[in-house]
Order: sequence, then C-alpha cells, then structure tokens
Amino acid sequence: MTQIPIRPARDNRRARGGFSLPFPTFVLKPVLKRIVQKIARQNPDMFNRLGPYRHSVFIIDPTNFPFALVLRPDPNDLLLEASNRSALPEFEAHIAGTFLNLLQLVDCDLDGDALFFSRDLEITGNTEAVVCLRNALDDVDGSIAESVAEMFGPPGKLALGALRKMGDANQPNVSEEK
Repeated sequence: MTQIPIRPARDNRRARGGFSLPFPTFVLKPVLKRIVQKIARQNPDMFNRLGPYRHSVFIIDPTNFPFALVLRPDPNDLLLEASNRSALPEFEAHIAGTFLNLLQLVDCDLDGDALFFSRDLEITGNTEAVVCLRNALDDVDGSIAESVAEMFGPPGKLALGALRKMGDANQPNVSEEK
C-alpha cells in the first residue's frame, strides 16, 4: 500500500467557501458518542478488520460542513467527535468529500475508488489505514446509515430517505452496479 505523508491539520474553512466563525462542536458530542457506541455494540467483529489501525485517528471531513469528524475506532477507547478544522488532532488518515458522498460511502451505495479517481474524495495520510477502515465498514451487516437513522425514529428515517434521494440525484454516474 502507498504511504502518503501525514499532513498537519490546517484551517481551510475559507478555502472551501465556508464559515469564518468556529462551529460550537460541543453540541454534537453526546449525539456522536451515542452513535459510535451503538455501531460498535451492534458490530463488534468489525474491529478485527482494522488490524493495527484500530488505535489510529481518522479525520472524516464533510467539506460542505463547518466541522470535521475525528474517529478513533478503538473498541476500548471509542471516539467520534466533531472538531473545528483549525483544531484537528494528529491523524493517521484524512478522508474528505461532500457530506452526501461520505454518507453514500458509509451506506455502501458508492464505489470509493470511483470517487477517489474522479477527485470527489480526497485521501491523505496512510492509505492502507483507509483501506482497512473501508473493509471494516464493508463487513457490517446492514446499513450503518439506517442504524443511525433508527436512533432518531421516524424523523431520522425520513431524513435518511431524503438524503439518499439527493445523493442519487447528484451521483448517477458513480454508483456501483447492484
């Protein structure tokens, strides 16, 4: 696997046409903690696919949001939290794309290779770690997105349905054949 040097965190809010004020990420902390704990509880075997990267920090960066997500998929020290881009911790890998593209990747509706080569997905850092993370997500039975939507009841399911429709409308040429 290709090893890409880890880039230090940088403040790219303005570069992405976004927000000039820091987002109050603390408001998302309890929700994100609940989400990552539920996914881990429902899928304990997924951690085995991460191998040596289960203790690594991944930055999941929805480029059209005012924050990035920090993920440490360590079953003994789980972490999923929002972070302002100006305060990102050191990381093993950084995965950036629009929210809809990232959602469809987690939902297994898009081919990550196609997104990467079309430049709709940017990966920096350790690509082997990203491949291990992707393999772990592929091993999950069912949809992580549906599992998260169910946490919020009917409004969550409606929101996921609407997001899926938006994603389908925006990505007709990148979807995997089923």
